[in-house]
Amino acid sequence: MMVRFKMYNSFGFKSLAAMLLFFILSISISYRASAETTMHTNNWAVLVCTSRFWFNYRHMANTLSLYRTVKRLGVPDERIILMLADDMACNARNKYPAQVFNNENHKLNLYGDNVEVDYRGYEVTVENFLRVLTGRHEAAVPRSKHLLSDEGSHILLYMTGHGGDEFLKFQDSEELQSHDLADAVKQMKEKRRFKELLIMVDTCQAATLFSQLHSPGVLAIGSSMKGENSYSHHLDSDVGVSVVDRFTFYTLAFFEKLNMYDNASLSSCFAVFSLLTIQLC
Repeated sequence: MMVRFKMYNSFGFKSLAAMLLFFILSISISYRASAETTMHTNNWAVLVCTSRFWFNYRHMANTLSLYRTVKRLGVPDERIILMLADDMACNARNKYPAQVFNNENHKLNLYGDNVEVDYRGYEVTVENFLRVLTGRHEAAVPRSKHLLSDEGSHILLYMTGHGGDEFLKFQDSEELQSHDLADAVKQMKEKRRFKELLIMVDTCQAATLFSQLHSPGVLAIGSSMKGENSYSHHLDSDVGVSVVDRFTFYTLAFFEKLNMYDNASLSSCFAVFSLLTIQLC
């Protein structure tokens, strides 16, 4: 299964010549003159685990892995919106209380001491997710739960969970549809809430979630196409479940070699993905 991606932009990217987290690392990109009027101001990340329950451990590990990575690459907690059920670290089935791992070697506790969850448990809903993107919060929602981006912001939106043809499940109770995502992104663009937006989805049939996207300045990357599955990477026999998905695992392997001052291209990132690594191994 190859990495599947679609690019929707009005800025004329040069053949993948931008890093997967190009906005996080502030790598310069060639823009058309119309895009140069807005300066890059700040970097944000919205990281969403849409699953709950013990057998979906890997989805929380996926999200916490990206959380650790974007912080290591320079995005502070105050500019990260983290949404997850948060029901793994203290789950009665967890042999390692207050710890979450993405590798069977157990060298890295992803939960750690500095995880700031903004939307926890049953707060992780389609409604709250769309409110975060569009900024349409109720008055009582604190600013710490707001995506306070602007027209110069570079935003990473990462989502993982269970998906299907043009939908993503939220905690097995509701679905985010492709048109919901497209409408939210369109509102974001009209309200000048980003300059560049990268959407990265690790689910089955992930790319179908992008079918309605037409807003400029958006790069969307999915782990699978219509009719294709996304697969876990490996089972942790001690934990008793799979602890990371393959697409996220190899993405993280690429970024672990980098620091916030490195330059890299999307093509070099995509080089780590192949039929063997993502599907057959």
